[in-house]
Amino acid sequence: MSETNAERKNFIELRPGIFQIYNIKPGSHVYLLKGTDKNVLIDSGIVGNYPVLKEYLNQVGLRPEDITMMLLTHEHMDHAGAAGYFAKSAIIAAHRNAANKIELQDEFVTLQAFENWRAGSIKVDLWLEDGNCIDLGNYQLQVVHTPGHSSGCICLYEPSQRLLFSGDTVFGGGTLSNIGPSGNISDYMHSIKRLNTLRIDELYPGHGKVSKEPEQDMKKALGYAMSLFEDSKLLFQTLAAGKQKKL
Repeated sequence: MSETNAERKNFIELRPGIFQIYNIKPGSHVYLLKGTDKNVLIDSGIVGNYPVLKEYLNQVGLRPEDITMMLLTHEHMDHAGAAGYFAKSAIIAAHRNAANKIELQDEFVTLQAFENWRAGSIKVDLWLEDGNCIDLGNYQLQVVHTPGHSSGCICLYEPSQRLLFSGDTVFGGGTLSNIGPSGNISDYMHSIKRLNTLRIDELYPGHGKVSKEPEQDMKKALGYAMSLFEDSKLLFQTLAAGKQKKL
């Protein structure tokens, strides 16, 4: 069967050995890094997307068991749902704040209670911390803890190529995600400020388009975060004032 234009569009080589598997809604993008020492997936998409993910791996000569490590950007099941399929051969890794919620199957925080993102038990083998580094041989990925959308959000920064895999922390155009059940706006603003200190040439988000203007996007994101923070303060001040009147 010949590959269609849509299929080619959904599987793109962004850099040598770095592939984007464009999201099959409602799942996230999945990124494949073919390293000289390790093969790494960043996120897995929803559980139902596994057959498509397996097919795309096959196109570059890989089987699921050839994946050495899966790095989960956070605990939401649109990003982590299919991780269990790789558990026999790959190390499943997430920030400790995400790992705990994934392993306990906290359906409120992982959004399984609200969305059709059901997944089975997923064991996280490696609990990541800010500053950890994963060496693939030809690429290195530095863990940047970026809470806000959720408490367990991370971005992965490749310093030699200045690439940022941003998960749901920030999207192209500087757009921010929503605040999930374990997230908060003050952490989100701090996370965006941290990311603004990095030198980034390309931004690879969990949803939407790749950005080749990340410097402008990060400035916009910081503006959005500050505006959202001020709006949140105003909302709570208004609610508090209303409560005082009732008393």
